[in-house]
Amino acid sequence: MTRDKITRSFQLHYKIKMLLKISNSSCCPTCFLQLVLPPVSTVMAGLLKRALRLRTALRCLCDYNMLSRSTATLSPVDFHSPFLTCSSEQVLASTRKLHAGADGSKVSPSAAPERLPFCRVTEEDLAFFRKILAGRTIVDPDLVEPSNVDWLKSVRGSSEVLLRPQTTEEVSQILSYCNSRNLAVNPQGGNTGLVGGSVPVYDEIILSTSLMNKILNFDSISGVLTCQAGCVLENLSFYLEERDYIMPLDLGAKGSCQIGGNVATNAGGLRLLRYGSLHGTVLGLELVLADGQVLDCLSTLRKDNTGYDLKQLFIGSEGTLGVITAVSILCPRKPKSVNVVFLGCETFEQLLKTFQLCKSMLGEILSAFEFLDSECMRLLNTHLKLPNPISDCPFYIVIETSGSDPTHDAQKLHNFLEEAMTSSLVSDGTVATEEAKIKALWSLRERVTEALTHDGFTYKYDISLPVERIYQLVTDMRKHLGNRAKSVVGYGHVGDGNLHLNVTSPSKDPALLAAIEPFVYEWTASCRGSISAEHGLGLKKRNYIYYSKQSQAVALMGNIKAMLDPKGILNPYKTLPDNLKQ
Repeated sequence: MTRDKITRSFQLHYKIKMLLKISNSSCCPTCFLQLVLPPVSTVMAGLLKRALRLRTALRCLCDYNMLSRSTATLSPVDFHSPFLTCSSEQVLASTRKLHAGADGSKVSPSAAPERLPFCRVTEEDLAFFRKILAGRTIVDPDLVEPSNVDWLKSVRGSSEVLLRPQTTEEVSQILSYCNSRNLAVNPQGGNTGLVGGSVPVYDEIILSTSLMNKILNFDSISGVLTCQAGCVLENLSFYLEERDYIMPLDLGAKGSCQIGGNVATNAGGLRLLRYGSLHGTVLGLELVLADGQVLDCLSTLRKDNTGYDLKQLFIGSEGTLGVITAVSILCPRKPKSVNVVFLGCETFEQLLKTFQLCKSMLGEILSAFEFLDSECMRLLNTHLKLPNPISDCPFYIVIETSGSDPTHDAQKLHNFLEEAMTSSLVSDGTVATEEAKIKALWSLRERVTEALTHDGFTYKYDISLPVERIYQLVTDMRKHLGNRAKSVVGYGHVGDGNLHLNVTSPSKDPALLAAIEPFVYEWTASCRGSISAEHGLGLKKRNYIYYSKQSQAVALMGNIKAMLDPKGILNPYKTLPDNLKQ
């Protein structure tokens, strides 16, 4: 369709600049769709009526009656094992203070519990580690310190030992020894986690997989990649792209996150809409259990129906059941045609209708549908100096298409954009087909987390909700907090109903946290949503698990933990609630 014909169809209602030429491969890769839309008078339907509904929805959680009290001191986990039923040691005052309120008297459910009675590292222990890890047993405080602090700098441990194995056998020896000595271990990948799950809480030994970074095999026929757990996601992507394949996973932290950590947290990312979760793309795992036993489930078969699929237990277990040492993952072919569209919408209702239209018209080439709000754009402009490529809008959409026929894909995208404009769903937009400009548009979505770190102390919530409700939580949170918060922003994956809600304040504020939690979890439970869509529970969210899981399911998780790690040495204080009942 020619530009003149499109322009005529808009008549007096639209002003258009179309710079994208579908059939000409040498065309300018970016087109600006500048539209003059009629005023939009319709807004999203009214706010939720929460008070009585939330109480009813949560009544079944009566066993977990302390969740609404942000000042309670929580008891240690009871897994019905000899180790975990022992009385806790006296808390280290200096470490405990990091997790307490400003006055030291109030502790929220997201704070650390008292230290469990694990042994402390001795010179004898260090001698053993140095024997098997010559030059890779790190005790220099300056070198250990970065591994004690999470990416957000919101959780800090006090470990004095960093171990850097290179092989599965070394991991096995370490865990066998630690289990016999009752030494707690914190498995750590790229340390890009956002819920305090990747760093020690107290003085746990840090077991880093960063030197386990070898690619073991790649089958160019099946597309199955087998590698060690410490391989950085971006390095795997580069390796595969040279062979005409891509990773099924793409994250903003791809430059530092590791595939073992991705699997351990069941990371979702930007390509989940197209390729699904790691529960589907991971074909096999090699693991080391708490007692040092190596569990070889490193299958490369797409179909294997022999008994229980044990690897699924460890995907998303956050290092609490075993240490992942190798992964086999199914990788798709590299698309020959990639386009990214950045659009603006006046209302979230229009954004959702655009998503419906997108799924209908783009079909098999649709690979991502992301959104961010105007507050996110403001933070990107203010803190990272990233310019808005289109006019200011309340909501922004990032759409990616990927396929095998550039002409076919461009025509489908062209038809979609024409329909979106004639339907008054979008108010402005730009399209990129060149790699550099594609990366520039994606950076507006991927770097929101970075921008938030410059805005102050950040309270992060990773929520899964029915798609039509995801932004209502942002609206209600703003009204609930009023001027107590500096910023309340929403962005995320519309394609899978995953909202990233972020609240910032000038500094850490226990009163603000008490206002956010458990409100955010009650709201989520009222919609039968999940309090963690892709980040996991870690330290910060462990005591809120009952808002998404029934008590019977949580108790079964505890039984599995007790069976695989009876002494509780693997990543303690994470994922499972402190007052677990069986």
